[in-house]
Amino acid sequence: MAVPQRRTSKTRRDKRRTHFKLMVPGMVKCEQCGELKLAHHVCKVCGTYKSREIIKQ
Repeated sequence: MAVPQRRTSKTRRDKRRTHFKLMVPGMVKCEQCGELKLAHHVCKVCGTYKSREIIKQ
């Protein structure tokens, strides 16, 4: 069974964890209503995508 011979130091452990972070999603303003929406997604408020109505309100 693989068992570490030495304890992992706090520095080495934290260096490994530098990439474990939350990312903020790319938010942009909707061209139609001005609300914030996810980039490359249909606006949840007005239902448009690339200035075309996708979801009927």
